Amino acid sequence: MKAYKKTTVTLEQGGLVAGSPQTMGAVRLVPLLRHGAPGDLRIARRGYGRTMGVVGLDGRPEDPGLAYMSYVPHGFVVSHTSDGTTASLGASLGSDVFDARRFVKLHHRMVKREATKPSGRARTATDGDDTTQRFRTLPLHLAMEGFLALQFSGPELTWSDYSEQAIRSGLSPRAERSVSGAYLQGLEDALRTFEIADDQVGVMVFVAEALASVFVLSHPDDYRRLHLSLLEDFFGELLATYAYFFPETVRSNPGFPTNPTSIEDLERAVASVRLDLREEAELLTSGLFGKQVTIEAMRTFAPFTLERFLPKFDLSEECHIGERIVRTDGTLEYMKTFRLSQAQVRRGYLLGKLAEAEWNLDDAAKRLSCTRDELVKRIVNAGFEYLLKRHLVTAALR
Repeated sequence: MKAYKKTTVTLEQGGLVAGSPQTMGAVRLVPLLRHGAPGDLRIARRGYGRTMGVVGLDGRPEDPGLAYMSYVPHGFVVSHTSDGTTASLGASLGSDVFDARRFVKLHHRMVKREATKPSGRARTATDGDDTTQRFRTLPLHLAMEGFLALQFSGPELTWSDYSEQAIRSGLSPRAERSVSGAYLQGLEDALRTFEIADDQVGVMVFVAEALASVFVLSHPDDYRRLHLSLLEDFFGELLATYAYFFPETVRSNPGFPTNPTSIEDLERAVASVRLDLREEAELLTSGLFGKQVTIEAMRTFAPFTLERFLPKFDLSEECHIGERIVRTDGTLEYMKTFRLSQAQVRRGYLLGKLAEAEWNLDDAAKRLSCTRDELVKRIVNAGFEYLLKRHLVTAALR
C-alpha cells in the first residue's frame, strides 16, 4: 500500500463566502459563493446507476489484493489545466446508462487518470484541447475508505495479544453505515424548491441546525449540474434521526427596522442581516472550519492538490471526514464532507490511542486510564474483537 505524507492543518473556507440561508422543515441550505471562478478546474458527474461497486485499492479490482464493496452511485471526472487556461469538460464522461443485469460494478482504484481523447472515436469539438487533463475519483469514498483502514492499519509489531488476522489484514473486514440523501427527510424538497444563487459553487447542508455536509465545486456551472447529486450522497444515521425527531428548524429573525424612512435604512438593514447570517453560519460550522485535521495529499496536479482529511477524534465534539482539492494559494476548489456518528468517533478515538501506544495493550490502557481487561472490553464493544486472540476476550468478559 502506497504511503502518503500526513500533515496537520486548520480547515478554512478558502475564499468562499456564505450566502443567505434557505430553510424548509428540518433542512437549512446555506449557499457558498465564489466570484470570478477562473475555470481552469472543472468537475462533471459520471453516473454508474444504482449499483453496488467493488473498489480495488491495489491494481485492478478483479485481481488479488485489497478491495472493498460499497454503494457507488456516481463518480466525478476532474478536468484541469496547469497553465491557467480554461479547462473543457469534454465528452469522455460517458453515459449514465448501465447494464441492469450487472449488479456489481468494478472500479479501478480510488483515483484514476482519464484519457483526454476518448478511445474508439475521433476527437470532437467538445473534447477540449491537449492542455486539458482528466482523472476520475469516487466522491467521498476516498475519505470513507481511509477513515479507519488506512489511518489505523493495525499492529505493526507482532504482539502476542493480537490474532493472526490482525497481523495479516489489519482492520479488515469492517463496515460503515450511512443513509442516502434521498431518504433524508426534507432534503429532496429543499433541493428542488430553493433557488440557486448567482456565483454559487457549493452548499452547506444543515439538519436540525446540525452540520450534515459541505459540498463545494470549482465553478458555478458545475454546481448547477451537480446540485441534485446530493440526493445520491450518503449521510450519517444521526442526521436521519435529527430530521425525523426535529422536523422544524427555528427560523432566524431578520431584524429589519419596523418603520424604515429611506432606502438607506433598508440598505443598512440588509447589510446587517447578511452579516448576522454569515456569523451564524460560522458558528454552526465551527465543528468543521477552524478545526485542526490530519491531511493526506493523494494526488498533486499543479497548481492543485487532491487531499483527504480526518479529524482529531474528540469524544465531546462533532467530527467530520472528507476530501478536498485546494489551489496552491489556498483557494478551496472542491470539498465533500461526512459527519461521523458518535460510535464512529469512539472507534476512531480508541484506535488513535492504540496507535499512540504502538498497539501495546498495557501502554494503551494507561493512556485511557483503564485496566487491561477494560480496554479489551472496549475493543470488543467497538467491533474489533477479531483483532484479539480468543483467550484474551474470554478472560476479559468473564
